[in-house]
Amino acid sequence: MKKPIQTLLVVVTIALVGATVYLYSRFQQTSADLATVKVAEEASRNRYAQTIDAIAEIQDSLNAIMVGDANVSLVQGGLQSEKSMSAPDGREALDRIANLRASIERSKGRIRQLESSLKASNVEAKGLKRMVAGLKSSVAEKETALAALTQRVEELTTQVTGLETTVQQNQEQIAQKDQTIEERRSELATVYYVVGTKGELTKSGVVVSKGGVLGLGKTLQPTGQIAADLMKPLDTDEQTVITIEAPKAQVVSDQPVTSYELRPVGTQTELHILNPAEFRKVRQLVIVKA
Repeated sequence: MKKPIQTLLVVVTIALVGATVYLYSRFQQTSADLATVKVAEEASRNRYAQTIDAIAEIQDSLNAIMVGDANVSLVQGGLQSEKSMSAPDGREALDRIANLRASIERSKGRIRQLESSLKASNVEAKGLKRMVAGLKSSVAEKETALAALTQRVEELTTQVTGLETTVQQNQEQIAQKDQTIEERRSELATVYYVVGTKGELTKSGVVVSKGGVLGLGKTLQPTGQIAADLMKPLDTDEQTVITIEAPKAQVVSDQPVTSYELRPVGTQTELHILNPAEFRKVRQLVIVKA
């Protein structure tokens, strides 16, 4: 009897030792698995947090890309503003559009990187997918607004080019009209005068002696046949004084005597035009030096 009991005890002992070893081994494996799960969970949590941060950063970048009404006002300020939109202004608007387009492309690239990262990490959270979809939708809206803004700037550039052409044509027309008006004014204000001694003027056919009896009492009168190269122009709107190189002088043409005055100045004489409008009613002025 004793021997079977001892054998049974040995068997039970061996079984207990085996069970203990098995349970310990399972415990060790379970602990290791638990540690692995914790590490994986921590890594997943970190990836989730990084993904959320990346989404928030991309969204902030998109929010900073303002291509709505506030920026359309860069080129929408009414007709007057459009008329005053110069070439440098147009280039500035196009440069801004280029910067906006580059910002949108950078955001699209970051979204693609984010999608690839999510796919590689096997993150299947629906909330993250909705966020990424929201980013794509926001980018699409920005691109649509930017396309509209680009079209508006191009339209305004075309309008400004047309306005500049019109303004240039108007300026040329105004300049031509101003020139015509100035020529007409000068024509109306200009008289032509000749100065010389009695002998010089008689010899050149400017004046002739008429009247009198037996050669006495004759007066000098303009012939009206004065050579153009003998006459000098005088714009009576701009110049009202003629200096005569003689101590005395006489006007023999028919200018109203109240429209001018002869003043001795040392060895010279000055003709002062007092009433230009009356004075220039007679277009030719003949002055005889005494």
